[in-house]
Amino acid sequence: MKIAVCIKQVPNTEARLRVSRDGKWVEEEDLPFVINESDEYALEEGLRIAEKTGGEVVVFSLGPERVKEALRKALAVGAARAVHLSDPAFSGSDALATGRALAAALARDSFDLVLTGSQSDDVGYGGTGSVIAGRLGWPHVWLVMGVELEEGRSGEAATAKVTREMESGVNEVSRVRLPAVLEVQAGINHPRYASLKGIMAAKKKEIAIAAPADLGLDAGEIGAAGSRLEIVSVSFPESGKGAQMLEGDAKAAATKLVEKLQKEARVL
Repeated sequence: MKIAVCIKQVPNTEARLRVSRDGKWVEEEDLPFVINESDEYALEEGLRIAEKTGGEVVVFSLGPERVKEALRKALAVGAARAVHLSDPAFSGSDALATGRALAAALARDSFDLVLTGSQSDDVGYGGTGSVIAGRLGWPHVWLVMGVELEEGRSGEAATAKVTREMESGVNEVSRVRLPAVLEVQAGINHPRYASLKGIMAAKKKEIAIAAPADLGLDAGEIGAAGSRLEIVSVSFPESGKGAQMLEGDAKAAATKLVEKLQKEARVL
């Protein structure tokens, strides 16, 4: 079984962030980058499926030169090879333009399953997987918390029983025909660490470079030109103002709180 996993390199959420001078993004100089959290779970799920079926995982990512670091890590934990969509023309892509480019790259090969994370930790669009599925014309499930392959008459996986996380602790179970695109939620498994052997082996594995021309895409389909959304500005949340301290014992404070919620906030 051939599985593709799409990953994204994002700023480390524990790093100290600074807004860039133009106010449109964070300052990336000296900023540590990591694989997006839910993408790591998608990668682990792909590796587990490949191990069960005797298949392989091919990892895809779009971004600048630094993205190779994320691809090397994916290769170190078990991916067979990687494809890097690397070209300045891809810069500024939203979920639509990114999904369009990734779908074009995926279509050049024959995959049984495409896995992505549920959403990115930086912009959080949560739409790239949907765009990929739409471009490929494949079934699609979001917020996946369980995948069980089901064999067809030929003995090969024909469908997948997919568990999806819903609100209020309710799960939805559906069956989708393969090939399909599944967006994996963080927590579905326990991602593995790269071993020293895996790290050494990753240095010899292929990272193919794909430019827009290689994918049959023109300038109007990718980057800012091919995007519907534009980040106008980013800023840190304003610090809290107008906090009130309610004095007295618990009963007196609770009484005052209820009164304020009723008369001032008008939420009761």
